[in-house]
Amino acid sequence: MLKTIPAAALAVVSRGLPTRQSALAVPVSFPQPAVSASRPVPGAASAVVETLDVRYTDVFVPGYGRVVTRTYNGTIPGPTLRVRAGQVLRLTHVNGLPPNPPHTGGHNTPHRPNSFNLHTHGMHVCPSGHADNVLREFAPRSEDETAAGAAEPRYTTTVHVPADHPAGTYWYHPHLHGSIAEQIVGGMAGVIVVEGDIDLLPEIRAAADLVVCINELKVKDGRIPAFTAGAWVTGIPSTFTVNGAVNPVLRLRPGEVQRWRLVAATAFTALRLRVSGDGGGLPLHQIAQDGVTLPGPVTVDRVDLAMGNRADVLIRGGAPGRYEMRSDGVAAPLMTVEVAGQPVRPPMDLPVSLPPGRPFLDEREIANPDADREVVFHTDPGAFSGAFPNAFRILGTHPTPAADPHGDLTRDPAYGLFDPDFVNHTLPLGAVERWTVRTDETLPAHSHPFHLHTNQVLVTHRNGRRLDPPVWHDTIGLSGGSPGESVTFLVKYEAFTGRTIAHCHQLQHEDLGMMQTVQYVRT
Repeated sequence: MLKTIPAAALAVVSRGLPTRQSALAVPVSFPQPAVSASRPVPGAASAVVETLDVRYTDVFVPGYGRVVTRTYNGTIPGPTLRVRAGQVLRLTHVNGLPPNPPHTGGHNTPHRPNSFNLHTHGMHVCPSGHADNVLREFAPRSEDETAAGAAEPRYTTTVHVPADHPAGTYWYHPHLHGSIAEQIVGGMAGVIVVEGDIDLLPEIRAAADLVVCINELKVKDGRIPAFTAGAWVTGIPSTFTVNGAVNPVLRLRPGEVQRWRLVAATAFTALRLRVSGDGGGLPLHQIAQDGVTLPGPVTVDRVDLAMGNRADVLIRGGAPGRYEMRSDGVAAPLMTVEVAGQPVRPPMDLPVSLPPGRPFLDEREIANPDADREVVFHTDPGAFSGAFPNAFRILGTHPTPAADPHGDLTRDPAYGLFDPDFVNHTLPLGAVERWTVRTDETLPAHSHPFHLHTNQVLVTHRNGRRLDPPVWHDTIGLSGGSPGESVTFLVKYEAFTGRTIAHCHQLQHEDLGMMQTVQYVRT
């Protein structure tokens, strides 16, 4: 069942609120995930210690009904992990799922649906060992182990959060190649909050701090069906939940300011969010993108979130009435906002400036201006026989080699597809490089969000036009068209070595091979 934080607990999470806010009604009817916060660990630095138990759960989704799905700790989404820079995430994973079914296809078709691992999406942490290592596998018991009554397997993740890690909103989810899409559309996701400097601003401390985690579920006959064919995505309508409920109600007083941590925990659908009502809309004052605080608040009517993006926004109650948070292309409202009650006088303030989340990179720092990297998202429809006929490739600089370089590359079973034994990009620690990422899709509805693990990227150009100021991202939405969209970014490979990945965050494309291996190395 979905857990809701009582008013007293939310007051602790939003600790140190000024007197005016303490008199405001906390929106306790709006669902919030359970919270895990730091506590002392004998002989170690303070840590967030949590057990993430994964098994099939009969979950009640308010506004929809009962769904049998894989969950973290029996809820959609899983618990929110609140940590501070310099602390440690110590997680124990229990795999209570049944044995994996046999698989006869290749590694770029869906498989191992009951194995998983953990990705701390967007965080600048170690990608190796028992940290943010998406090349690990947390397998369930085998058939023989289950028959013998063996204990459910347990795995550990230990993530040391750097002392200078940006404060902001991140999220966690499974990332085992071949099983990601099916698990995330079942609700396996949770939010990570890194607390820090921005939380100390008086205007932000005064605002109720609310997680708004948007999940996209694919439900058929009360269950999440197996990913057995390419048409699985389009053949089952999506059900969208906010914090595990369909269209929950959030209450906001006129003049009250709330902080919403918007998380697009979706696998297939990009979101273009707005808050509108009969008498007009409520503006969104964006203060962070993908966990990094912006130079100052940006007032917008809409916030665009590709699959995996996050945005922190402040919203202030305006004229009393009923409003809805909607997204273009999604028929039903995602949540309802009721502005009602005694007005807050004077209205709560919005910040004028913000502490910088990350310093910008300078193009003059580029290590080798003649060695730009290029990523091209490319699809060859009908390339293969069987249930998954389309080839989802990454071309450009250093594509995975073709099985037959002299043959028909549109039907090649290896060209541009993920190969776990091939390193597409070797990235030298300390270097600043420039990448251009584009899609050659012609249909605007076809989206290929780009996600690089471990290091955030500074987007300087979109579709050839310079951004002023540039914006930090870890996931970048790219829609098709004539031509398809493109972005250029700078990235500095900092602190951590090891092998990890870059990929399309339309997650069925990732499962089908639209991914590359990157390796951070010391020079």
